[in-house]
Amino acid sequence: MTDLSVRLGSITLKNPVLAASGTFGYGLEFATLLDLNELGGFVTKGLSREPMAGNPPPRLVETPAGMMNSVGLQNVGVDAFIREKLPRLRTLQTAVIANVFGYATGDYVEVTRRLEEAGGLAAYELNLSCPNTKRGGTAFGSDPALIGEVTAAVRQVSRRPLWVKLSPNVGDIAPFARAAEAAGADAISLVNTFVGMQMQDGSGLPRLPSGTGGLSGPAIHALAVRLVHQAARAVRIPVIGIGGVVCGADAAELLRAGAVAVEVGTANFYDPRATVRIARELEAYCRRAGIRRVCELSQSSCESDPARTSPH
Repeated sequence: MTDLSVRLGSITLKNPVLAASGTFGYGLEFATLLDLNELGGFVTKGLSREPMAGNPPPRLVETPAGMMNSVGLQNVGVDAFIREKLPRLRTLQTAVIANVFGYATGDYVEVTRRLEEAGGLAAYELNLSCPNTKRGGTAFGSDPALIGEVTAAVRQVSRRPLWVKLSPNVGDIAPFARAAEAAGADAISLVNTFVGMQMQDGSGLPRLPSGTGGLSGPAIHALAVRLVHQAARAVRIPVIGIGGVVCGADAAELLRAGAVAVEVGTANFYDPRATVRIARELEAYCRRAGIRRVCELSQSSCESDPARTSPH
């Protein structure tokens, strides 16, 4: 049997395959479909200060080799999450990571502060693809200075590891990855969705009411591999690869590009057991290749390397 365990800074995962935020609900919705404890971990839907209803339907459209979404970050809000979801999540024997977002730096800080008081989570993933309403709508993820500002502010209130989720909608990923690392991130995750658009036949109107949406799925996998490879060469903290992972070979490719772990997103929409299946396929892939430890696929060392781990 291949040893699938990996270390992400201070966190040890039983396997390197996690379910991505926005595709796996709060995890509990999948509990009747699979054993959540088989997962390497999962990232919750993004959590905001207050509940959000999200965008009007339709929110999803199928594209060649993928889909676009414009869900609008619908969520129950951090207080309802703590009250209604977290008690059951605490009983799981897998890593539960809370995705956090906001429209000003203070939003990220406040949501994280409330989660810190509640406890029961392995880490936080900061979604920096939101527009900063106090800076004229500029997305946090499109400005390295804003990435540093948010990460440093949350670092002050968090005792748990911080993962910073980066947008692919930039010219060069390296400065953004370095900004997160310099501000105290323990890991970076990438990529979030690419901005895309599809038009209706006949009317010429966008298929999504919001006009554009986030493109994901196999169509973006090769792009994600490139960006993960570039980010892993730019920083010394762990990288979590995301983008078009639908089978074990896809996960292995991101690991070979430099990721320490991967997140599975779009595949969860048509295969609720995708994350467990992909972990098993990854094990079979390693066994066929004579790889005894899955971390050997990554450019990072199998041993805990202090130089690749944030001091925080």
